[in-house]
Amino acid sequence: MSDTNTSIMYLKNKVKEFVTERNWNEYHNPKNLSMSIAIESSELMEIFQWKSIDESWNITDSVEFGHMKEEIADVLIYCLSLANQLDIDLATAIQDKMDKNSKRFPIPDGKID
Repeated sequence: MSDTNTSIMYLKNKVKEFVTERNWNEYHNPKNLSMSIAIESSELMEIFQWKSIDESWNITDSVEFGHMKEEIADVLIYCLSLANQLDIDLATAIQDKMDKNSKRFPIPDGKID
């Protein structure tokens, strides 16, 4: 499995299957899932807490890289689960937000940094 050949729907289905097999649906309500996203996000932030900018860019060469990938995965898994529970089409939600951001943050007069 890789980003180049895995759809969002495939990932949503994998998460849904995992949750369903363990009878966790009653615990996977919007409140609990949003809290879990925040908790996992803070665990990700903790990895970078006392690092310099250069150290943060060099995390891929660090023993913490595996831990960082796990925390990113945890955040995404909870996001996918929340989208499943609320029947949110993530591709549409992302496109809508990007459209909104494009209007809010237009490209400066021909300059791209």
